[in-house]
Amino acid sequence: MNKALKIILEVVLLCGIVALVYAIYGSIMKPVNFNKQKAHRETVAIQRLKDIRTLQVAYKSEKGKFLSTVDSLQSFYNDGKMSIVLQIGSADDSLAWAHTEKVKKANRKITPEKLYEMYLNGDNNLVFSIVTQVPVKDTLFHNRPDFCVDSLKYIPFSGGEPVQMEAVTRMVSGVPVPLFEARMPYKLLLKGMDNQLRINLDSERRDQNKYEGLQVGSVTAPNNNAGNWE
Repeated sequence: MNKALKIILEVVLLCGIVALVYAIYGSIMKPVNFNKQKAHRETVAIQRLKDIRTLQVAYKSEKGKFLSTVDSLQSFYNDGKMSIVLQIGSADDSLAWAHTEKVKKANRKITPEKLYEMYLNGDNNLVFSIVTQVPVKDTLFHNRPDFCVDSLKYIPFSGGEPVQMEAVTRMVSGVPVPLFEARMPYKLLLKGMDNQLRINLDSERRDQNKYEGLQVGSVTAPNNNAGNWE
């Protein structure tokens, strides 16, 4: 074997070794990278499902039922109101408490609304609580500068696919119980990622009798509106 041919064979062998090492490294890192990206997408999706749950619970506290569409939740956030208990004064303030009792004795039919009117007109020595209506958007998520109600409708990273949501009322032990669930299947949440690894993930979830994706609430049975990641 001449020297030139030997050099060529050595180069080809070296390239083959490099290619093999690269292939082995790629096969090892593929699931690692998949799980890393999956975790990132799940973090974004879970926050969105939590926000949906927050709005659903707020709506139910007002109306006694859940909503079946995210569009309706968006309208509730933008235009709705919710009840809050407004506490005026402190029960530990003995002077204010005595003054309030004196006002009540002078007018035994006085209402919290009238006390609130007196408070707004300058009587700051009152102690009482009142249920009042406030805009939802001024109460929920006001400390979240990144919150965008228009994004709630969509499964993140899916290219605009809508969140799958439904609401029902079921009889549980003879009592009607409102239920809701919102879902983001992995086939949409993990869109664009390694499809075979995603199929394997779905298969594994089915074998474990788990939903193939992220879900909050349940229309099958009460679960305290829990998410399947909790």
